[in-house]
Amino acid sequence: MRIRTENLGGATAWILHRPHPSIQGLTRQLSVIGLQVREAWPELPAEALNADFIFYDADTGHNEQFPWNAGHSPMPMIALIGSEVPGRLKWAMDMGAHAQLLKPVSDKGVYAALLVARSNFDQVKASSALIADLERRLSARQTIVQAVMISMMKGKTEAEAYDLLRQVAMAWQVTIETAAERIVANHSTERGAQNGRRIDIA
Repeated sequence: MRIRTENLGGATAWILHRPHPSIQGLTRQLSVIGLQVREAWPELPAEALNADFIFYDADTGHNEQFPWNAGHSPMPMIALIGSEVPGRLKWAMDMGAHAQLLKPVSDKGVYAALLVARSNFDQVKASSALIADLERRLSARQTIVQAVMISMMKGKTEAEAYDLLRQVAMAWQVTIETAAERIVANHSTERGAQNGRRIDIA
């Protein structure tokens, strides 16, 4: 796991925690590192969407405090944990904790938590992008197969159908995937119109 270690100075961190002595060390250390610290309770304001980091209370927090769905934060999340009750720990993980700090927070461990959280967040984003790309490719392949099958239903061999698809893509000056999407869409429209006519005739 590669961790980016460039200067964090100027970054913004929001602390979603009720005012309490247990987080004074966190506020102090974040300022020493050079982050701009903002505090909120009981929920995050809209401006927190632009934050670089979110620290949140795992002991009394709940889903409604966040303006996004659980596990889909737009920035690294760091759980502040004081209780090891299984239910609270599960909720903290479900919210998408990329790192954690134990309360009361001391001056130690804050910088490491920031770096680990950001690295884990970057990995999650990269994995999500890869999965989305694989899903797009799979969908495109399935559409190509559908387009080929449409041509085969009209009497073409498999080789002829693939060749026709390539020729159509070149003629339309689009990718094979886009050509396949159009062919499948046109076929669906034609079938819909034919079904409509059958209903009218009946």
